Amino acid sequence: MDTNAGSFVAVRRLAGSDRAAGAVAFHHSSSAEVVTGSTAWIGRGLSCVCVQSRDSDARISFDLTPVQEECLLRLQNRIEVQYDSSNGEHQEELKALWYASFPGTELRGLISEQWKEMGWQGKDPSTDFRGGGFISLENLLFFARNYSKSFQELLRKQNGDRAIWEYPFAVAGVNITFMLIQMLDLQAVKPRSLFGAVFLKLLSENDRAFDILYCITFKLMDQQWLDMHATYMDFNTVMKSTRRHLERELLLEDIQRIEDMPSYKLLAR
Repeated sequence: MDTNAGSFVAVRRLAGSDRAAGAVAFHHSSSAEVVTGSTAWIGRGLSCVCVQSRDSDARISFDLTPVQEECLLRLQNRIEVQYDSSNGEHQEELKALWYASFPGTELRGLISEQWKEMGWQGKDPSTDFRGGGFISLENLLFFARNYSKSFQELLRKQNGDRAIWEYPFAVAGVNITFMLIQMLDLQAVKPRSLFGAVFLKLLSENDRAFDILYCITFKLMDQQWLDMHATYMDFNTVMKSTRRHLERELLLEDIQRIEDMPSYKLLAR
């Protein structure tokens, strides 16, 4: 993940339009709790703010079943794949994301100012995938294809009393992928937290559990955003609140499948 040059964008709502436009560079702050104006917001910046280790985190030791080991390995293999702008398959997936997001609107190129309409930082989305890898693109595309109504509502900021300066949709999606990987400890040989252990059980029941949890998290994050009357500088606070909510739901006694999570009901196809 690259934490060097480049500033990220916030999205300003314009009256009479369902698309967001405009951008602003954020100023640096002395507080580690606040988003800064560099691409550290994707990945590294998030890890030290909303996915930081806490003293209250439960560290456990448990043995994986063969099925859980296999499911975890498949997911880890996906996580390890970096987005490669020269890879034809990756290019096709990126094009598919555009057409799933804006049906009927022709994409003028993989590098185009059009991408800013979706909430990427610049005209080349590949630079933003460094924070979440290829799986973050897969997550967005899964969301667009399987829960298109919810996806479009979030993309176009259609629900609720929105802030003047909104979070950038696509960049938020990359951050959500990164946050879930850290929260569930998915890059360890085996998860060392109770949340990760519970998730592995859900993953063994449904090999798309991570993608579904991503969709749940995105919708839940937006709901938290609205409930907190947040604006772009509150993004990390909203993400921390979203993580706490997810952790509570994962530990509910009656969660046997990913679809049993209460927030799953927020999704609409």
